[in-house]
Amino acid sequence: MSKTILISGASKGFGRVWAEAFLAKGYQVAATARNIDTLADLKAQYGNAILPLKLDVNKREESFEVVKKVQEHFGKIDILINNAGYALNGAVEEASESEARAQFETNFFGTLWLTQAVLPIMRKQQSGHIIQVSSILGIVALPVLGLYNASKFAVEGLTETLASEVKQFGTNVTLLEPNGYVTDIWGNGFNSQSIDAYDGLKKAIVDGHDPDTFGTISATVPAIIKLVEASNPPLRLFLGKVALPFAKHTYEQKIATWEEWADVSAAAHR
Repeated sequence: MSKTILISGASKGFGRVWAEAFLAKGYQVAATARNIDTLADLKAQYGNAILPLKLDVNKREESFEVVKKVQEHFGKIDILINNAGYALNGAVEEASESEARAQFETNFFGTLWLTQAVLPIMRKQQSGHIIQVSSILGIVALPVLGLYNASKFAVEGLTETLASEVKQFGTNVTLLEPNGYVTDIWGNGFNSQSIDAYDGLKKAIVDGHDPDTFGTISATVPAIIKLVEASNPPLRLFLGKVALPFAKHTYEQKIATWEEWADVSAAAHR
């Protein structure tokens, strides 16, 4: 049977490329975007196999309405891919309250609302797969992306907990951990007001940029297809050649520090 996949943020980037790949494989796709005109060409090409739906993931009620429409239209939802998100650029001190809250509204709460909306359906089906598009920056942190890092760290904690709760219902959960990719998420215009004191750090980051550390979005298609077709998908899957070495190096440093302070930690027990 054809899989039915609900994917958010399908107008561009990963969401667009993956939606096209799913349709080409013969899957049924409910693709959401703030502007569904961006999906008109896919609708013209694939007809009833795609259901474009307008969605602002920041709105909980709208997320539940969209999930209901998908269920009514296709009769099931096999896979949810929470892909919608963006990156706020700026040092922690530079972020305004509204910017900080908006970052979490989309990246964390938007993920939460769609997840909550599909869970009753997947429980009833006794099957399903929820895929959260996190980031290597949900495992390790980089400077001047503090609010983005924090939002993805939050998605990690939420999703790891979720996986332990819903396995009993036949629902699998996966965190996708892409390293950097060539998308407009980094040059999206979401920049905090600059404080001069951080200019040197920002310049050093730009000067140290290595284009080879960024992957090509289309190269992720075989991985995402393999993931959605897996009978026993992993809790975490890295995308790109940089993510795993970066994570290993960071955790080696963390473990070394924890062990260095182990006696102090143990003495704090009682």
